[in-house]
Amino acid sequence: MELIKLGKKTYYIKNNTNIGVYKLNDENVILIDTGNDKDAGKKILKIISEQNWHVKMIINTHSHADHIGGNNVIQTRTNCDIYSNEIETSLINNTILESAGLYGASPLSSLKNKFLYAKESKAKVIDNNINNLEIIDLKGHSYDMIGVKTDDDVIFLGDALASENTINKYHIFYLYDVKEYLNTLEKLKTLKAKKYVLSHNEVTNNLNDLIKANDDKINEIISNIYKILDTSKTFEEILKEIFDMYNLTMNVSQYYLVGASIKAYLSYLCNDDKITYEFKENKMYYKIKGDEKSA
Repeated sequence: MELIKLGKKTYYIKNNTNIGVYKLNDENVILIDTGNDKDAGKKILKIISEQNWHVKMIINTHSHADHIGGNNVIQTRTNCDIYSNEIETSLINNTILESAGLYGASPLSSLKNKFLYAKESKAKVIDNNINNLEIIDLKGHSYDMIGVKTDDDVIFLGDALASENTINKYHIFYLYDVKEYLNTLEKLKTLKAKKYVLSHNEVTNNLNDLIKANDDKINEIISNIYKILDTSKTFEEILKEIFDMYNLTMNVSQYYLVGASIKAYLSYLCNDDKITYEFKENKMYYKIKGDEKSA
């Protein structure tokens, strides 16, 4: 981990999940996200203490485990407040809900890993503006994700955009709501700042190419779903064809993470009246709207 200055009061800690640091004064700082686990939290605290700073507050962009994993140890050691948007706060306080949401019930024990099941902390609902920070709604990747803009004209964007590496390597990046994500892409085109900090990407002063890459990949996946639905298919059949198409390897985590994202695409297309579903022989089939081809 490395502390890098971006403005008079704005820094970030370069990491697998980049951590925002905003100075309230000479003594106190706000963290934006806390990394994947307690070890990340301990390293963050070490860096902060080396500057003779104290963590006054944490703002979580959203509740995924790689963004809140250090919450518990940092809050325990500093007694700091933690804030996020309302739905995200519920998940931060009840972290079993992430893996349970993917599974749809009490999850398999193999889904209770540090990538999907962080240790709980105590979070509160954030205001639209807090300590000179502007809170920006960035829904789509998660239920109710936010970005944070500092008065140094730096915006921390969480996972509002998948990195080029993620797009090229995995193709299917996690989405909760495709329609909201597309709305967020449009919003990002209008957000102006000197620097943009994404959680899993290099700091940049221009988002245009990455916005286009995300948009292009979403449209590609939608096009491929249409191709897969040349005849009506079950969800399992669609998921298998997506994995085969992109040379992905199935395991339990990928089954539920990629599967949830594909369900997000299917619900988006159903709700937009582009595809529909029917039940035959106690199986649910998806098909293109108006397509009478049988299963």
